[in-house]
Amino acid sequence: MSKFGEYNDITVNVDNLVATVEINRPPHNFFDLTLINQIADAFEALDETSDCRSIVLCAEGKSFCAGANFTDGRDLKGDDGAPQDKATETAGEDLPISHLYVEAVRLFRTKKPIVGAIQGAAIGGGLGLAMVPDFRVACPEARFAANFTRLGFHPGFGLTCTLTETVGRKNAELMFYSSRRIKGEEALEMGMADVLVPQDQVRAAAIELAREIAECSPLGVVACRQIMREGLADRVAAATDKELAIQNALRQTDDFAEGVKAMSERRVPNFTGA
Repeated sequence: MSKFGEYNDITVNVDNLVATVEINRPPHNFFDLTLINQIADAFEALDETSDCRSIVLCAEGKSFCAGANFTDGRDLKGDDGAPQDKATETAGEDLPISHLYVEAVRLFRTKKPIVGAIQGAAIGGGLGLAMVPDFRVACPEARFAANFTRLGFHPGFGLTCTLTETVGRKNAELMFYSSRRIKGEEALEMGMADVLVPQDQVRAAAIELAREIAECSPLGVVACRQIMREGLADRVAAATDKELAIQNALRQTDDFAEGVKAMSERRVPNFTGA
């Protein structure tokens, strides 16, 4: 066990004042409560060490994070057989996603600057995770999508706050209402990606940016970041409260059941508005 913690689904390394937190659930790195908790624990541990001045959040595999784990029926079906978040089994309560969102808010409360290395798809809640970093290094092959309405659902993970603040209200509305996938070049134009490089250079470029930040005054950077992101975690917490209420209502609809079924069958959903 390292001084930064022992984890099953992530790897944490520090080199020359830059920490690398790598998600290890390839190929698509689907998330659940456990994974978000581990990332939050790692970020908080890194906040407490002078060995780290900046963090790179990256992932092993084809996708950065392709969303919540909707592939394991054991974890996604309750007693009534209705699809639900994997966090349900862990939390054992009526509103299990609330626990996931509590962990998500922790990510936004940490102190040190984070650079995201987005080498592939960041979909749904995976897009929410990709919005945690201060900066995102991406590639033409990257894909960003808030595909919730395609599932008969509502955006979550604080995206109604974070995506809107990053790309502007109109661009966020376009992504939410259409569920379209945004490619790397368009993400750069929107401001969702800050740097665009060839796919095999994404992590190296992210580390280079993180190292540039780490060369600056750690006290100055942390203080500046605190002012620049002042209130962000509270805004995310307020957003997730609203998102959760709507998600739990929509979770009971026929359209949500149809959206999840259509996704698993790889077809266009037939929504009825019920």
